[in-house]
Amino acid sequence: MIKRVFRQMLVTQILSSMTVMICMLIDSIMIGRFLGVDSMTAYGLATPVLLVFAAFGSMLSAGIQVKLGKTMGSGDMEGTNGCYTVSFFLAAAVSVVGLAAVLIFTNPICTLLGAGSPTPDNKIFALTRDYIRGFIIGAPAFMFAQIMVPFMQISGSRVRLIVAVAAMTVGDVLFDIFNVNNLLFFDGSTFGMGLASSLSYYIAFVIGIAYFFKKKCMFKFRVKLINAKKCFELLKYGVPTVINQISTVLLVFVLNKVLLDVGGDGAVAAYSVISTIGNICYCVGAGIASVALMLSSIFYSDEDRTELRSLVKTMTFYALVLDAALIVFALLFAPYLALLFLADESAVNMAANGLRLFSLSLLSCSLNTVFKNYYQGVNKAGFTQAISVMQNFAFTALFAFVLSRFLGITGVWISFLCGETLTLLIIAAVVWIKYKKISFSPDAFMLLPRDFGAREGDYIEMSFDTPEGPVDVSNKAGEFCRAHGESNRNSNLISLCIEEMSNNIVQHGFTKDAKKHSVDIRLLFKNGKKLIRIRDNCVNFDPINYIELHKTDDPTSHIGIRMVMKMVKNANYVNSLGLNNLTLEL
Repeated sequence: MIKRVFRQMLVTQILSSMTVMICMLIDSIMIGRFLGVDSMTAYGLATPVLLVFAAFGSMLSAGIQVKLGKTMGSGDMEGTNGCYTVSFFLAAAVSVVGLAAVLIFTNPICTLLGAGSPTPDNKIFALTRDYIRGFIIGAPAFMFAQIMVPFMQISGSRVRLIVAVAAMTVGDVLFDIFNVNNLLFFDGSTFGMGLASSLSYYIAFVIGIAYFFKKKCMFKFRVKLINAKKCFELLKYGVPTVINQISTVLLVFVLNKVLLDVGGDGAVAAYSVISTIGNICYCVGAGIASVALMLSSIFYSDEDRTELRSLVKTMTFYALVLDAALIVFALLFAPYLALLFLADESAVNMAANGLRLFSLSLLSCSLNTVFKNYYQGVNKAGFTQAISVMQNFAFTALFAFVLSRFLGITGVWISFLCGETLTLLIIAAVVWIKYKKISFSPDAFMLLPRDFGAREGDYIEMSFDTPEGPVDVSNKAGEFCRAHGESNRNSNLISLCIEEMSNNIVQHGFTKDAKKHSVDIRLLFKNGKKLIRIRDNCVNFDPINYIELHKTDDPTSHIGIRMVMKMVKNANYVNSLGLNNLTLEL
């Protein structure tokens, strides 16, 4: 079932990761084709500002995913609502402060980015300043759009996410066309290009935010839950991601300087093309990594070694397959992709050659990214931060500086492959040292303590997807209980408990629609506790709340669920990722 959930989440997460990058791609094409190389250079110089805001948004988004994994995994709805409330508060605060800071200090920011001084004859400076001012108007919508994604993913609102991204993309295309044709209030400037992106972000924001005002929204905004401790906790969980983004910003800054030195404005324009296309390609790895972060947080909180093992295998498989396809595509179509952005033949050739060399780094990049996020989800923040610095700044910048002295611009393009490959080798070395042998198994790369979770033999995991399944899993559960020394009476009661709840799912969940449904059951004996976890992908149904709402004096009414609830010490239900998750402590 988790593999199916992974696939379902992956599509929407990749599209969500493309929220900013699609607009950047569209802007790059329009700027390069209609506004010229100078405007493309200005756009490249302005990129770090965009990445800084992306860093804060990604920091909050990652913190939300880790925190939600912990609270939803344990059924802590107050903690979940606290995460929801604090994240929206922090997004508003960062948006306001960031917007004001950029508008007040636009000129010194442009100079710092390499656009020179604000003199009348410095065209690059004016173009860079105008684009930044146009883009920054959409900062609040941009920030809120990023933090809404994890909440909508975990609530199963994936269709709305896809609609929001599609509407944003269409809006950006239309507004860019209006700008290059001087229609409506657009004037054909780089400011108009930035403004077009801003307006498209607001479209996505409006579509997404509508969910949170619906009565069925599972999250509740509670002002009383805002406090410094919760803010710090959410930011702390997101620190590895912001270090990742800051490293990326620094790398872009350094590479712009190196390229200006060895190739001039044309090299920076070529890098803008490569960076824009690369960011779209990165969305595949980023999408896989985001799903890995959320699921690893949930499974780690649940101490579920089996699901973590399955997650490592699944995320690695998708990273290998999807990025191999991207590399082949980039190698074959690099010249045509470059032509989308540039008209000058020499600039097109430079960008195409660079794109081919850059694409060779995509596979190792995705593997680094998915493992980095997985390690963040299993509380290895220090290792995650080290990977971010190595991958996104230190190694690539070092190779670019050295190789450019011998190979010129080609050395800069090769530096991506060298930096990502060296990072992956170091990850493998750390894993093998911890595991005490060289192994490519999921167990090695899970990087978990040997005593993590339940021991083999202390639990049994069963699944079914047919109406006959409850009887089979009930019998297996009874055999498991007797093998662990339980009396026939207790074994039969546990078996009956599983059968009743499974039959209830089949009766009320399997017949609601024509979709394929399945149920995963885990029976665990640990530290004197007997736990049953039942997970299904049917319609939302909370049996605990249902019994409370339908209290009756009729002893035969809802007899199955009532009988089970009398047998348990604690019961916890949560719906996350579109799955019903019920945990019973007997």
